[in-house]
Amino acid sequence: MLVVNIHEAKTHLSRLVEEAARGNAFIIAKAGKPMVKVAPLPEGGTSDVQRLGFMAGEVVVPDDFDAMERERIEELFLKNQNSLA
Repeated sequence: MLVVNIHEAKTHLSRLVEEAARGNAFIIAKAGKPMVKVAPLPEGGTSDVQRLGFMAGEVVVPDDFDAMERERIEELFLKNQNSLA
């Protein structure tokens, strides 16, 4: 697999991206240390990327969510606040 340094990658980015899109993945290295691998996306692009809201309708947040365990949280906060004084 082709390994290029950061400077070379910046200089030839367009060409390297075209090569990766054709299936020729490559690695970008910094000071000889491999840092990232550039590879083509699968057919269909990024359709497998998870999006916000993917669990819409599957999770229920109780109406009293903001008040849940309020007393315990206040107790812990006051305890920690007093220990800092």
